[in-house]
Amino acid sequence: MKIRAHLVFSQLFSWCCALSLTLAVTGTGCKREEAQQARKTMARPAVPIKTTHVQRIALQRQVDLAGTLVSPDQAKVSSEVAGVVRQVLVEIGHDVQPGQILVKLDPRELELALQGTESLLRQAEAQLGIDGVRTNEPLPDEQISAVRTAIANRDDARAQLGRAKRLMSQRLLPQADLETAETRVRVTEAAYQAAVENVQSLKASLHGLRAAYNLAQKKLADAVIKSPVAGQVSERLVHPGEFILQNAPVVTIVQMNPLKLRTAVQERYASMIQPNLPVKFSVESYPGETFEGRVANVSPAVDQNTRTFVVEVLVENHSRKLKPGFFTKGVILVRRDENLMAVPDEAVSTLAGVSNVYVVNNNKVRQQIVTLGAKEGRLFEVVSGLKGDELLATTNLSQLANGVPVQTGPAADADPPGERPAKEAAARGDKGVRP
Repeated sequence: MKIRAHLVFSQLFSWCCALSLTLAVTGTGCKREEAQQARKTMARPAVPIKTTHVQRIALQRQVDLAGTLVSPDQAKVSSEVAGVVRQVLVEIGHDVQPGQILVKLDPRELELALQGTESLLRQAEAQLGIDGVRTNEPLPDEQISAVRTAIANRDDARAQLGRAKRLMSQRLLPQADLETAETRVRVTEAAYQAAVENVQSLKASLHGLRAAYNLAQKKLADAVIKSPVAGQVSERLVHPGEFILQNAPVVTIVQMNPLKLRTAVQERYASMIQPNLPVKFSVESYPGETFEGRVANVSPAVDQNTRTFVVEVLVENHSRKLKPGFFTKGVILVRRDENLMAVPDEAVSTLAGVSNVYVVNNNKVRQQIVTLGAKEGRLFEVVSGLKGDELLATTNLSQLANGVPVQTGPAADADPPGERPAKEAAARGDKGVRP
């Protein structure tokens, strides 16, 4: 047993020695390769490059839009009375103002209806003692002629009955005459009551007759159809000699100034879009010309199918160049950001969607991953990855890697970091970029 244990221990010792020797040789080989790589790097000639500093710029954030111009007010003017069209005084494209005459109908039938209604009204007013000069309201019941006559007849009958009773008491009048006097009193009292009720009925009907007269006047006036709004005629729907029914449309008018631009904006911009933001857009009919407006209305709800919300822009159209229905493309200027880091596009190397820049330090370069934002002209906004004071390589980027020695030439931007000329920043800021 002792001999076997001694043999096992000897084998284990031999294996450990062999393993140690192998590791030593391997480590020596790795160090040798690293040293060789370092010597190769040291021996590699410096790559000539040009450099630039990280710049500072101002950017106008904007949201793209595409929409359609619409008229905020569109009126389809209809005839309020039936009749034969006598004249049509406007054509398509004509400018009209509120109250301007559009169409005239034949008024003869309406004039006759007005005359009949007026006759009934004047008859009722005469019965109520209204002369239209001294008074326009009915007199008290006792002052109306029909009631005054009934009162006089009643009083006379009562007086005759009194005389008949006195004569009867003296036995100077037959019984039949007394009964006749009593009957006449009852008849005149009934006539008085009927006169009062007739006057009250006339007073009640007076309002209805006046309303009918006013309605007949309105219908006669409605034979001349006028524009309710200002705008331009987009449709003419009737012709002279044509008989039209009540409520038949005759002309369509669209408001031309201002117009509304209706567009749908993606929901991710909901926090940015607010009323009164400036808008710039163009239309195909006027290439190269830019029109302006301001956000007027923002929908509070998002369409679940398109994931967009409606925005309405108010557009002044004094020149009448723009027309409802035009397709528009433009931007909403949401905000302006100042003092942003930016690098020229020649300083950026992008591979497989990853953007890198090469930072120059002590004649060597360091590869740095950056996150880019908006691009304006030849400049990329840098969202993250840089501090702002770095010197970057702008040429021969394909020959650069971590630790590669470089030889710097004339800087692409000789200004110190953050001191780019203000006029260039202002010029870039006028164009604007998307958020």
